[in-house]
Amino acid sequence: MSTVENLKYKFKNLDVFGKIIAINVLVFLIGLVFKSLLRFNVYFYFELPSGFMNYLFQPWSLITYGFLHSGPFHLLLNMLFLFYLSRVTTNLFRSKMILNIYFLGIIFGGLAYLAVANLLPVNFIGENDVLVGASAGVSALLLFVAVYIPNTEIRLFNAFNVKWKHIAMVIVGLDLFRMLSGLNQGGYVAHFGGYLLGYIYATRLLKGTDIGLGFERSMDSFMSLFKPKSNLKTVHRKKNKKEYAGKTKDEFNSFNNQKKIDLILDKISKSGYESLTSEEKEFLFKAGK
Repeated sequence: MSTVENLKYKFKNLDVFGKIIAINVLVFLIGLVFKSLLRFNVYFYFELPSGFMNYLFQPWSLITYGFLHSGPFHLLLNMLFLFYLSRVTTNLFRSKMILNIYFLGIIFGGLAYLAVANLLPVNFIGENDVLVGASAGVSALLLFVAVYIPNTEIRLFNAFNVKWKHIAMVIVGLDLFRMLSGLNQGGYVAHFGGYLLGYIYATRLLKGTDIGLGFERSMDSFMSLFKPKSNLKTVHRKKNKKEYAGKTKDEFNSFNNQKKIDLILDKISKSGYESLTSEEKEFLFKAGK
């Protein structure tokens, strides 16, 4: 097995958040190569601009900015938190629900960034600034865990246990201090957009309402556009009580063809359409006519 095939195999066997982490790392490495060799920012149109008019020309950046990072430490910190938070949450909740929180956190963080940059009377965020990073999605997951299961513990440095609510209190406090001190204000505004989403999601879920179901259905509909469509024709089994091959040549051929169709349909029901050989697909296609 070649190196590329081995990597494809390992990627295929990752869970959904493992794949998200791998994509983030791959995107960062590709951007690094372009910046080092060509001195070109290949991700310019995928970063979230602070100017609202600029955003209107690249609305997809409200999500794509969450896959870009400004440096290796920025990437490492976000992916480590995403790894631990996803392990805690996917063991207790549906993976799709945790995806809802993560991506809605990225969207809310981006909207908070745009709102502060364009609606506040003071120049809180630079006019030509851009937003990158998965921090808003990670922040949403952090606050969700801290509110929904506040006393769940994580073991740090294999030395002592810390409750997620205490981790959240420290990190939110540090973010507030750094935002008010004027350091990376746009980034911390996005964090608080994610925190707000995580808090709302957890409090509503505690009352029995999953606010992400509408977003989940929309994403399922969008992703279905990219799924390959099957060329399988509708072929019905014939309920023929006659279990012998027949006396004439036509009866013999008809009986054998129907038996072959039944065997192929059994194979599809057990292993799926893609398990068929090219000859079986061709035979079924002709039979469907």
